Amino acid sequence: MQRIAVIDYGMGNLRSVSKAVEFVAPGDEVLVTSDATLINEADRVICPGQGAASDCMQALYEHGLIEVTKAVANTRPFFGICMGLQVLLTRSDENGGVDCLGVFSGSVQRFATPLLEKSQARLKVPHMGWSEVTRYEAAQSAHPMWDGIDDGERFYFAHSYYCVPTDPMHVAATTQYGQSIAVALAKDSVFACQFHPEKSANAGLQLLTNFVRWNGTA
Repeated sequence: MQRIAVIDYGMGNLRSVSKAVEFVAPGDEVLVTSDATLINEADRVICPGQGAASDCMQALYEHGLIEVTKAVANTRPFFGICMGLQVLLTRSDENGGVDCLGVFSGSVQRFATPLLEKSQARLKVPHMGWSEVTRYEAAQSAHPMWDGIDDGERFYFAHSYYCVPTDPMHVAATTQYGQSIAVALAKDSVFACQFHPEKSANAGLQLLTNFVRWNGTA
């Protein structure tokens, strides 16, 4: 049995994430916790999140979770979801600009206003709903987290900001929303996505299944 820690910093869809992980890993211990010691002792870690970047970073700071989050991201399988992806970059433009964890070099930027399709039709911001996710062509090979998931599968999104990593080789998937945007990043033992696997039906459950089996290497 392995221990899977879901980081609880007071923000995010913790119950739906933990219940989804319990469903795909019934023999494992799924622990929702803000205890840095328990997080550091876990075999694998999930960082979900919703809300504004500054609030999330402040909450991580107040719960004493900045250093342990960076440490476990570098030492074991780590899965960031939604804001749990965005806080892994160097900086977010949200809230006038906020420094983030810097696991990935790059920035988080707001969608353009107005945001237009190629046909010049106006797109809504936030981007909410189901969109096709395409594995990024620059990646050298398909990441193990995509096992059993068709390229072009649809996942559920809810966000107004998107990630712009410095290194395109860290992009594991993109989607088209006014432009091609990175919606999954991967580096070493870290995989993180903008969409919500816990709300993405069978494809999302498969992604979570892959995470609880993944050995942390690409």
